[in-house]
Amino acid sequence: MIGELYERALEGSAGVEVEDGTGRRSALPVQEWMALRPGDQGVLDRCDGPTLDVGSGPGRLTAALTERGMLALGIDTAPHAVALTVAAGGPALCRDVFGRVPGAGIWTTLLLADGNIGIGGAPSALLARAFTLLAPGGRVLAEVRAPGTGAYTGPVRLRAGQAVGEWFPWAWVSADDIAGFAGECGAAVKETWEEAGRWFVALSR
Repeated sequence: MIGELYERALEGSAGVEVEDGTGRRSALPVQEWMALRPGDQGVLDRCDGPTLDVGSGPGRLTAALTERGMLALGIDTAPHAVALTVAAGGPALCRDVFGRVPGAGIWTTLLLADGNIGIGGAPSALLARAFTLLAPGGRVLAEVRAPGTGAYTGPVRLRAGQAVGEWFPWAWVSADDIAGFAGECGAAVKETWEEAGRWFVALSR
């Protein structure tokens, strides 16, 4: 999620929404990303070894892992998000997951929290890329939507009142649908859990 509206939301501006290609809108929950919240603990506890936090946003998870003494790196395409991560105490770089990523092949855990399984609009392609960044035996921890909520792959954009951003590809994936996307890249769901009303999966090859 790149652009002025995303930066405004990170700076605390209210009223920024995500609109999909069908016209459906939902609030961009940026304030939920600013500090640890219910459901994060289980994800953090499952991070094993060097962890790459993809789409790290303001960096709460990267910073929390660093505080635990773990090797962690956040990457995000938004410079302001990277700056917030560094300010929170976590190392971060402005990088696209589909571009050059430092440490490819050393990461044992790759995080796709806060719905970042949607990056790029093609979950199977994102997962395929993720496994090229992981060490052998590494796994992806991804946050998904609740069972029964379906999947969406297509364009989305940010908007705040009459101000609208450019369309970009995104996806929303439910706990019911993730196995199909994982299977397309030779991966499988090894664990599904719910915590504080949030749903997560662990994927490996």
